[in-house]
Amino acid sequence: MSKYKDIISALPYGPDFCFVDRLSDITVDGVTGYYSFPEKADYYDSHFPDHPVTPGVLLTECMAQIGLVCLGIFLAKAEGQTEARPFVFTESQVHYLQQVRPGEQVKVVSEKVYYRLGKLKCKVTMYNTGGERICYGTMAGMTLKP
Repeated sequence: MSKYKDIISALPYGPDFCFVDRLSDITVDGVTGYYSFPEKADYYDSHFPDHPVTPGVLLTECMAQIGLVCLGIFLAKAEGQTEARPFVFTESQVHYLQQVRPGEQVKVVSEKVYYRLGKLKCKVTMYNTGGERICYGTMAGMTLKP
C-alpha cells in the first residue's frame, strides 16, 4: 500500500467495490491514483461477453472514488476534521473516449475546482497506461453532516 494508506483505509467501501489500488500524489489542489480492473471480475461475464469491456458506470465510480472521495477525505482532514463522516458522490458529467478491457490499469488525475462548506467539485480525467485519455469530466460530492 502507498504512503497514503490512511486515506485508502478511510474509504467507505468493501473490498468488492473499492476501485482504488494506490495514490501517488495528493495535495489540497488535487489527487492522482491508480486502479487495475481485475481480469476475472464477474461483471465481464455479462457485459458484452464476447467482447468484454468495463462498464462505463464502473469507470465513473473509479473516477469518483479516487478523484473525489479520496480528495474529500484528505481535505476534511487538512481542515482539522477528526471524526470520519461519509463523503457522498452527488453529480457528474463524464465523456467517454475509449474502452477499458479486463486486466487494464488506469490512472485517475483530479484537479480541485472548489471546496467549500463541505462540497467538493473537481475536473477528473482517466488515462490508460499509454497516457491516452479514456474519459474525463466534472464531478461533485459532499460531506454528510453528523
